[in-house]
Amino acid sequence: MDNSTTLAFTVPDMTCGHCAKTITGAVIAAYPGAKVDIDLASKRVSIENAGDRAAVASVIAAEGYSPA
Repeated sequence: MDNSTTLAFTVPDMTCGHCAKTITGAVIAAYPGAKVDIDLASKRVSIENAGDRAAVASVIAAEGYSPA
């Protein structure tokens, strides 16, 4: 699996554990093999083994968040 790419987003409106769980669940639902790492303090989401950046951003945005 050398094809794994890590995407990183800053999600300024991710403020709590519920937000983190919602984003993680949405990404895993869209990309079952994805590994999601959340750093709530810095509002960073890192995702391995998912789709392209725009597609993953739109999954996060569909949950009501603003990935940058």
